[in-house]
Amino acid sequence: MYSPPGEGHGHSSEPDKPVSFRRERGSDRWRRTIFSAFVLVTALVGLITGCKSRAPGSDPRLRSGLVSSNASTTLRLKGETAAVRARSIQAPLLAGAQVGTLTITRLVHSGTRVKQGDLLVEFDRQAQLRDFVDKQAESKDENGKVLEEQAKEAAALAKDQTEIKQAESSLSKAKLEMQKVELLSAIDAEKAKEDLDEAQATLAQLKETYDLKRKAAQASIRILEIQRDRTQETMLHAQANAALMQIHSPIDGIVVFNTIWKQGNMGEVQEGDQVRPGVSFLQVVDPSVMEVAVPVNQEDLLDLRVGQKAQVRLEAYPDLTFEGQLESIDPMGQRGDFSAKLRKFAATFSIQGNDPRLMPDLSAAVDVKSVSSSNNASVSR
Repeated sequence: MYSPPGEGHGHSSEPDKPVSFRRERGSDRWRRTIFSAFVLVTALVGLITGCKSRAPGSDPRLRSGLVSSNASTTLRLKGETAAVRARSIQAPLLAGAQVGTLTITRLVHSGTRVKQGDLLVEFDRQAQLRDFVDKQAESKDENGKVLEEQAKEAAALAKDQTEIKQAESSLSKAKLEMQKVELLSAIDAEKAKEDLDEAQATLAQLKETYDLKRKAAQASIRILEIQRDRTQETMLHAQANAALMQIHSPIDGIVVFNTIWKQGNMGEVQEGDQVRPGVSFLQVVDPSVMEVAVPVNQEDLLDLRVGQKAQVRLEAYPDLTFEGQLESIDPMGQRGDFSAKLRKFAATFSIQGNDPRLMPDLSAAVDVKSVSSSNNASVSR
């Protein structure tokens, strides 16, 4: 009896196909695999080529300047705010005194708004006032010595002048007696001659000692005057130093403390601290006019022009935005941070407007439209 193939047996129900048909089916599957791999490789190559063609500077439209103004580049610079009008306050340098440190006894608070002439800081001036009082007493005492010596010299001068007049009178009498020598005896004539010689010698000696006494007296008085003047100068220095211990504000503005090295640490000064003379420990700034000092890399220098508009943002207050303008660029560059061949230049941007939070030494970001982008836009137009 005839049975269909596969029934009752372990064979597949699919009818048997020729061997050539199975080979053709395997070849098609292999060609489709190769074709798929080729398409994938072609797509990857095209993607890589497209990315390279869109790299900066390779787009022919960019090289020809055919770029709209919407594609302008913004250059961001970092700097710090500064006051256009500010005065630095230093610990006073005392005249004629060797002082290591000065102690602060009174001090205004940081951020205080002051007027011109207001007291900012007062140092301990007891030593200067004590020196002034002591030197004032010494000056009076030495001035009294000068006056006493001058009085003595005046009395000595009058006495010497009297003695000279008496000697001149004696000499005149002796000369009159010599005129009578013919009428006198030989003994009286000899005595008259001796009196004349003695009167002449006495007068000559008095005149000679008179000049020496005057010079000696003048020298003694001058020494006392020099001592008195030195004491008076020291007294005036002590008085001036005492006045320097009180520092008043030179302008209207806000008090800002500087961070200095004090007593082994960095910090702001407080009442009771000791400060070395000549150290700048605070400043008074006028916050109505501010600017931003920015170091510019030499690569970014070509994108900047004086007069460019900018936007200034404060990192401490992100909600604050000010309009600004590039005012100046220092023509002399400085050595870069990483290489001597790379230079950086100091640029200054003005800030338009004001805000109570706008203070010196705040980190600021300045956004400037690149000059090269502006040039490209003008070429496109």
